[in-house]
Amino acid sequence: MDLDLANIEKAARVIDPQFLDTPQYVDELLDRTVTVKLETANPIRSFKGRGADFALSALDPGTRVVCASSGNFGQAVAYAGRARGMRVQVFVPRTINPGKQARMEAFGARVSPAGPDGSAARAAAAAYAAEHPDVVFLRDGFQPAIAEGAGTIGVELAAGQAFDAVVLPVGDGALISGVARWIKAHSPTTRVVGVNAAGAPSMLRSLEAGHAVAIERADTFAEGISVCLPIEESVRRARELVDEMVLVTDEAIAAAMERAARTLGVLLEPAGAAGLAAIATGQVAGERLATVLTGANPRPEQLGELLTRLAR
Repeated sequence: MDLDLANIEKAARVIDPQFLDTPQYVDELLDRTVTVKLETANPIRSFKGRGADFALSALDPGTRVVCASSGNFGQAVAYAGRARGMRVQVFVPRTINPGKQARMEAFGARVSPAGPDGSAARAAAAAYAAEHPDVVFLRDGFQPAIAEGAGTIGVELAAGQAFDAVVLPVGDGALISGVARWIKAHSPTTRVVGVNAAGAPSMLRSLEAGHAVAIERADTFAEGISVCLPIEESVRRARELVDEMVLVTDEAIAAAMERAARTLGVLLEPAGAAGLAAIATGQVAGERLATVLTGANPRPEQLGELLTRLAR
């Protein structure tokens, strides 16, 4: 296991405090005791600032950093890079949420559209880094520090009550592997449950196969967890740390987005509601559950649809 508990403890000390100790409270409207942690309560409205900031904390000011992103990771690297005096370039798919691109640019990043999807953006970022030896290529889900930074969420959850299960959305895998690393060490009976969109079950299929498996195409509006090929390192960590994977439909995610808006006052993007969707549809056993709501950067059309649902 390449995720170090001591590094997770260190991350809790060195990450920008704006990303730490996010609110968490019980959603009383579900039929079980469900603690929700609001990883939307920070400058980029996503948990990804934790891992990006911890990874960049090991680099010197002035370092050039490149990454690929469908939106939230790029915002995290851009924000943390600006705070730490680094130049950041983000390769993005041409279909990127325009609001996320605008926020990356507002945080000082150079944004380079590359190809139709996330795979093309990652290939472009890797090629650029290979051509520029002075550039650090930060790949979401690959470097242990990214997952260790996300693991600070586990520190904060474990400091409260014990849970039967912690339920987390899974895209590149940094969130679930980091949180699971801490939870499994400090609450071994707590199950860690990952959630894929039904239209992008790449991590589930990979865990079934025992190695990274590509799906032919992703068909989901939850772009933050729309991954066709997981990183092998993430699959290896998940095999050791994750107890179960479940799938949620786009319809269930949309209903969870509506629930979060009505009961919690949070306008989530689809990926951020996946954990809540799995709980609300009864796919996770246990009476004391926890999930993370992360990603409050919906596309304009997604926000419009959510507002329409709320108006009914």
